Amino acid sequence: MAQARVYCISVLTPDSRCPVLDTARFRAVLGHFPSGVTAITSHDARDRPVGMTVASFTSVSLTPPLVAFLPGKTSSTFPVIAGRGTFCVNVLATDQEWICRALSVSGGDKFAEVPWRPGPHGDPVIDGAVAWIGRTIEAVHDAGDHRIVIGRVDDPDADSTASPLLFFQSRYNQLVSA
Repeated sequence: MAQARVYCISVLTPDSRCPVLDTARFRAVLGHFPSGVTAITSHDARDRPVGMTVASFTSVSLTPPLVAFLPGKTSSTFPVIAGRGTFCVNVLATDQEWICRALSVSGGDKFAEVPWRPGPHGDPVIDGAVAWIGRTIEAVHDAGDHRIVIGRVDDPDADSTASPLLFFQSRYNQLVSA
């Protein structure tokens, strides 16, 4: 009789049969996967712009059109965005690393120097972004130390002349044409 295999993929339910991973090593290995850099923007209850940077963004479904991002549970910005129920995903361009850094800090007016215009649902579309996607929150799921936020796409658009900012091995990068 063949022995059953144990697949150790769950971060939601600990399994004593699965080895405990070193989080620093896990993070270093995941750093070998390049990702785009996005700014998730919305408004607070006083209609002031709020935002956060997120590299964990992905498409989920074409029908219906769904996308997802994964904010950390310690984020102070995500509860504000969740309270509003709408947000805009801005895919940052190669020259927008400074915007990424501005939206990554806690507190203060993150949009003091960031040029933007009202987009879908009035949420900020950052000037010069490669693409922007207006969304309505469809669902939020717990996932370890993060949340999985599923959004229904309402209004996408893109600038086909811009090049995206990338994050790879803890550094910002850009695409290079051969």
